Amino acid sequence: MSGIAIVGTGAVSPAGWNVTALRESMKCGEPVAARELQRPGWRKPLQVRTVPRPVPALVELRNPRMRRASANSQFVVSAAAEAFQQAALNPEKIRRIGIIFCTTCGSVNYSRRYYSEVLEEPALASPLVFPETVFNAPASHLSAVWGNAAVNYTLVGDAGVFVQGLARAAELLANNSVDACLVAASEETDWLTSDVLRHFSSCAVTGEGAGAMVLVRAGESRSPVNLAAITTPGNYTRHFPREVRARQMASELMSRTSHGLLVDGCQSVSRMDAAEIAAWSDWQGARLSPKRFLGEGFSAATAWQCIAAVEAVRAGADCALVSVAGLYQYSIGMSFIGNRIP
Repeated sequence: MSGIAIVGTGAVSPAGWNVTALRESMKCGEPVAARELQRPGWRKPLQVRTVPRPVPALVELRNPRMRRASANSQFVVSAAAEAFQQAALNPEKIRRIGIIFCTTCGSVNYSRRYYSEVLEEPALASPLVFPETVFNAPASHLSAVWGNAAVNYTLVGDAGVFVQGLARAAELLANNSVDACLVAASEETDWLTSDVLRHFSSCAVTGEGAGAMVLVRAGESRSPVNLAAITTPGNYTRHFPREVRARQMASELMSRTSHGLLVDGCQSVSRMDAAEIAAWSDWQGARLSPKRFLGEGFSAATAWQCIAAVEAVRAGADCALVSVAGLYQYSIGMSFIGNRIP
């Protein structure tokens, strides 16, 4: 894994439309303010953290392809544009670029709207809305905006899916299947997903946004950050529950290093945090928990964790670990190290 470099990152979050806003929101020490979201049939609203409107409107969102795009697609295209800009890469001029889009919930707003129309009057359900209901719609927009016709994958899973996307990108680069690879994740808020999260904990607050990373082979870049390792994913079963798999993941990462920054998935919700807190009880280094500030953003939240880890290494940390104990599928972790360029 040390042969893979991170050359660009991009973010959209409840804090704003770039990595700087993401970083500053965690520096201030206060969670982004939540707002109320009405759930049909309920008097008590749900609590969510939403992305603010971009001011001014972002150039990449003026692309004709984005005219009717879902919020999910808008978030991920913006994050990807920032990552490419930071990497000083023009994806239209790269012969073989890979795109891996990761998500948990997909474009749930348009899906809810479309199927509501189907239930009300099938003959009048809008065909203009339907294309945005499929999971790979954002990946399609990414390819269309930059004219990319090479590798394009969509991965669907719980919070760990973004790390799986990075692992797949590393494999494509190591096999010389692509010259660079964009890995991105995006989620949008809706009462449907917020209500589902409530079944895990009534205290959890959903967040929305996106995160993106551009990866290349280390020998082709002077990036100060390398991808060091990704743990073996531990699927949850009756015999190996979340607590056990989280502990295995933490042990595997700590066997490589006992210092640096730990970027975990805790969010100040005891029921959801318990597995990770127990797994990392022996950790003595610094810790950062992006979800405490931004909310449960599912796959996007893991992207925020990874971006926070990369930013820490860029700022001088020798290494940064990312811990992901997914809600329902598996636990997985990864580490980034500094590439000290002479």
